[in-house]
Amino acid sequence: MPLKCGIIGLSGSGKTTLFNCISNNRAETHAAAFSGTKSNLGVMNVPDARLQAIDKIIKSLKVIPTTIEMVDIPGLSKGGSQTEGNKFLSDIRNVDALIHVIRCFEDPQLPHLEGSVNAVRDREIVDLELQIKDLESVEKKISRMEKMSKAGDKDAKHGLDVLNILKNHLESFESARTAPISADDKRFIDDMFLLSDKPVMYVCNVDDASANTGNDVSSKFIESLKGQDAEILIIAAKMESEIAELESEEDRLAFLADAGLAEPGVNKLVRAAFHLIDLQCFFTAGPKEVRAWTIKKGMTAPQAAGVIHSDLERGFIRAEVMKYDDFMKYGSEHACKEHGKLMIEGKNYVVGDGDILHIRFNV
Repeated sequence: MPLKCGIIGLSGSGKTTLFNCISNNRAETHAAAFSGTKSNLGVMNVPDARLQAIDKIIKSLKVIPTTIEMVDIPGLSKGGSQTEGNKFLSDIRNVDALIHVIRCFEDPQLPHLEGSVNAVRDREIVDLELQIKDLESVEKKISRMEKMSKAGDKDAKHGLDVLNILKNHLESFESARTAPISADDKRFIDDMFLLSDKPVMYVCNVDDASANTGNDVSSKFIESLKGQDAEILIIAAKMESEIAELESEEDRLAFLADAGLAEPGVNKLVRAAFHLIDLQCFFTAGPKEVRAWTIKKGMTAPQAAGVIHSDLERGFIRAEVMKYDDFMKYGSEHACKEHGKLMIEGKNYVVGDGDILHIRFNV
């Protein structure tokens, strides 16, 4: 169950440059607005030093990281939801989360669509485009629910009340994710895959000199979201793309050190994305491969087994579990067992981040 993120933002915000930092695929960047003609699809290997640490002990044939799928949506524009300009919005209906890239840099070679760099205004423009698109979906469903309600469907009557609350919320220029709708009533809106209902993180795309501390534009943007518990990262996408193109790990580390950074910003982005939608990793380890798997926090051992293969969940018997820290401390499965650190867990065990699992099953 790889995490799937949609990268959105106004045209000229640096979305595709960031996409190229993250993805194994490379998309063409343009120095003009609206040059993108299609959404770019890519996959990123999730960096996790724990995989390599486990492999140093196991010495398996291969190491397989977990991945994130990325959808880079062509640049959006003010009023574009009513024209061809934002026809790609539907491409993000099935993503798990949004990465909203905000332009926080000046570039005379790439004039801003609105005539000036203003991060707060840009966020509001994109939010409005998503809200307008969502309002269209809600109004269509209200029309369907009204017919069901008139036919005497009591549940449809309640659903209609919920949808009208959401409609009023969107018409007040608020995103669906903040609508006053209970968890039980979310069933009436989940099937619409609303764009503004998805969890979002903001990436302030700054100039190279501001990569470490941000700048005045990013500071004003962060201040505008104060109290909203928003996930915000500062990344110099152009510099990150240059780092990503370096083949030598030593060269990349030297480049980062010169910029005053301890690690690539995209690594922080991945961790933030996992945190945003409550994801974590567990590991399987053996002579053939050491592998990371992505699961939702709170998943039980059978559910985690199902991520590997449905047969493992269906025929689950037990899980043999070692904590990552214990495996690093004792240096082998045998030593963990001798010290009482290899646990046998049943169907109710909730998998922890970094757990090393061996699933016993019978189909």
